Amino acid sequence: MSRFPRVSWHRLVALGGAYTVVLWASHTLAYLLRFDFDVPDPLREQLAVGWLWELPLRFALLALFGQFAGLLGYFSIPDFQRVVMAMGSASVVLYLIRFLPTNVVHPPRGVLLINFILTTAGITAVRLAFRILRERYLAPSIRDGERARRVAILGAGDVGASLARDLRSKRGLGLHPVVFLDDDPGKWRSQVHGVPVLGPPELLRRPRPEWRVEEVIIAMPSAPAKRLAELVQLLQECHLKFQSVPSMDQLATGKVRVSQLRPIEIQDLLGREAVEIETENIREILRGKVVMVTGAGGSIGSELCRQIAAFSPQRLLLVEQSEVQIFAIEQELVQSGHGGTILPLVADILDRPRMQYIFDRFKPQEVFHAAAHKHVPMMESQPSEALKNNSFGTAGLADLAVEHGVERFVLISTDKAINPTNVMGASKRLAEIYLQALYAANATKTKLMAVRFGNVLGSSGSVIPIFNRQIAAGGPVKVTHPEVTRYFMTIPEAVGLVLQSAAQGEGGEIFVLDMGKPVKIVDLARQLIELSGLRPDVDIEIEFVGLRPGEKLFEEISHHGENMADTHHPKIMRFVSQPRRIEEVRAFLDLLADQLHTAERNKLKMMLKEAVPEYQPYLV
Repeated sequence: MSRFPRVSWHRLVALGGAYTVVLWASHTLAYLLRFDFDVPDPLREQLAVGWLWELPLRFALLALFGQFAGLLGYFSIPDFQRVVMAMGSASVVLYLIRFLPTNVVHPPRGVLLINFILTTAGITAVRLAFRILRERYLAPSIRDGERARRVAILGAGDVGASLARDLRSKRGLGLHPVVFLDDDPGKWRSQVHGVPVLGPPELLRRPRPEWRVEEVIIAMPSAPAKRLAELVQLLQECHLKFQSVPSMDQLATGKVRVSQLRPIEIQDLLGREAVEIETENIREILRGKVVMVTGAGGSIGSELCRQIAAFSPQRLLLVEQSEVQIFAIEQELVQSGHGGTILPLVADILDRPRMQYIFDRFKPQEVFHAAAHKHVPMMESQPSEALKNNSFGTAGLADLAVEHGVERFVLISTDKAINPTNVMGASKRLAEIYLQALYAANATKTKLMAVRFGNVLGSSGSVIPIFNRQIAAGGPVKVTHPEVTRYFMTIPEAVGLVLQSAAQGEGGEIFVLDMGKPVKIVDLARQLIELSGLRPDVDIEIEFVGLRPGEKLFEEISHHGENMADTHHPKIMRFVSQPRRIEEVRAFLDLLADQLHTAERNKLKMMLKEAVPEYQPYLV
């Protein structure tokens, strides 16, 4: 129920006039139907003048239930429910009149029941008429000289039905649904919003002449990646243009409509199962806490901020050295309604006095450390920067966390830290070693842990945006080696792993996601070319350029000497190894610090190998 709303005069006049006609006609017809069009004399006066006080009552209840506040052209089930409540309340009030000590002739119960049915049906008909007028005749139409493209919708479920309804009502989209195709035989030979469901998508290989399909929309956001890949291949074979509805995650947020179509993206086809996150465990460690995220403007850091903000922390500290990146995530979180929770802090993790101030002033209880240098070839040519940021930066931040009694410190690591062949991976491995040694040496409440990721789709510097730029430029798409493989995960999935690991970590662990099957990079390149509507090695050439310095053909899961153990989560593994003595690790860092900006890069790599024996450096 709502208060009496402020409404525009044109809406009030239009609705008021239509409602007056409906209510007067319903009042009159209720008496006529009840008495077979022969109203008894005692009730004729009531029939003639009763509507004069009945109509104000019904109008007041319609206003009270918000029926003058909604836009004329929009009417749905919640609106219908409010109409029923308003007219039902009016009938109850009119019925209760019979119990008042007055001489007023009260309406018969049969009249009240018929009047309730007629007024409800009449007002509903008025609102539906306004909706049909908006959708069919007043909606923006496509430009002169153009016609709506005829589309087939794959998927006749709830999402497909919503899409068909939107396309039929929004003529300006220029799309006209002519047929549904669905894998479920139970839906065949039926209709959805007047559009027939005629069979499986494979019928597109033998389309009926009357379809004249020009485009296809895939409305199956929860379909397995394998089936989605089959549909994409089918549509490519049929030379049909295709788009997809938003993903289920996007639809669930309510921020996008089903008619906001998008191209099929490579992550739709990778075949990864969604990782289920135990949100209640995460909420327990974040709600009401002061949480710090370093590298908050990066791909992983910004997603950490998005997901952490949803768990109602007391304060979310966004630590980032790039003011451009921190401004972007700050504005996004403000627009999402988290402006009162977040605090952007421009800071470099290597600036010890600045970080000391932040810990002293804001007293973070949970720290997620995502700040890092991560580009393999770039770090290979300047190992001092990788070591300074990834190793020394992590060590300094972990020391501050222990000093200030932080509850959890989670390092974002990488699968390249496993038997590393590049400086970036080795510098991350050294950071892991330091965390394990520090935790073993300090019987404090600070739980120090690391989470290793595979390649993250959509992150800055990842292979997919690089391939897309090469395809847009006409090729060639440059792949390092025909056999090179990588594990992939989405950014939200990776961040979900971080939070889940933080919730179950006890300290000293390294967590790794069950990353599924590795993907051949050359296959990824071919899929991206095909999704662009082009043919690999015909329209776009694939060129093999050789492995870059420090690159492997494939990534590994664990080091020798690391013991794998199960966790409470079926998709997360925990690796525990014998920690080193903290004095030994710190002595090495001191030695390395003396040589950081003076030693030649090959020498730095060989020094790093002393601390990380499994590291196989690339020397030039």
